[in-house]
Amino acid sequence: MTASAPNLPAPAWVAFMPPVFVLLWSTGFVGAKFGLPYAEPFTFLAMRLAIAGTVMTAIALYTRAPWPRRFSEVRDAVIVGVLLHGIYLGGVFLAISLGSGAGITAVITGLQPLLTATFAISFLKEPLSGRQILGLLIGLVGLVLVVWTGQDAGPWGGIIACFASLLGITVATLYQKRFGASRDLRTDSAIQMMAAFVLFAPLSLIFETGDVQWSTPFILTLAWLAIPMSIGTFNLLNLMIRWGAVARVTSVFYLVPPTVAIESWLLFGETLSLRQVAGMALAALGVALVARRKKA
Repeated sequence: MTASAPNLPAPAWVAFMPPVFVLLWSTGFVGAKFGLPYAEPFTFLAMRLAIAGTVMTAIALYTRAPWPRRFSEVRDAVIVGVLLHGIYLGGVFLAISLGSGAGITAVITGLQPLLTATFAISFLKEPLSGRQILGLLIGLVGLVLVVWTGQDAGPWGGIIACFASLLGITVATLYQKRFGASRDLRTDSAIQMMAAFVLFAPLSLIFETGDVQWSTPFILTLAWLAIPMSIGTFNLLNLMIRWGAVARVTSVFYLVPPTVAIESWLLFGETLSLRQVAGMALAALGVALVARRKKA
């Protein structure tokens, strides 16, 4: 689980990672919808990350994974953890707790490829062509269509939380690609999760009651989000970032909103308006133009 050499070809099994990732990642939004009636968002996340961080630490110790020896390595892992497990997850859970639908939350945070392409210009030294700039503009139009009104998109507080979440995962992805390739994935993930737990634990004590309605649905949801999601899916994302270009990796996030929409329709009866579906399609077209490689 250590980083691969950047010039080596990706193994064949990497081709199967994106569809598995999309299916698993989409369940995170549904899981938040299931679990939040039983616990407040920061309390839920503190418990989730305490479990995931403890399990990941145990795995790292059992497999004798190398721990960072330099302060800069620990610092970078903490930064990614706060951005990815902290701001991203915190924004998603807060938005859903405020009344935003799982589908809309997935749509807004799924616009990550658009924002990633913009930031990559300066952060990863990837200049944009005229076609890519056009793609950014088309994607922006799609974004406006998705969140134009506050009624069917959820309260504005939830939309703001979604955008904070979007910013968190975008910066985390770019930062991990640039600074995280040399660190062991096992110990790196353990530090990330513990850093996010340190963020949520005091927030839950200060702003929430800490009450939890223990029940079978809550325990099953917490277990799913802590183990397959926090450990499995987030490590899968890190692996894809290490093996592939950021633009190609993040483009799979555009498959998440339709998947969540189907799951939310089946489980919660949520729907998306035609305007929002059109906006999602335009945003996907924009990213396709941005991420498309010029033929040699």
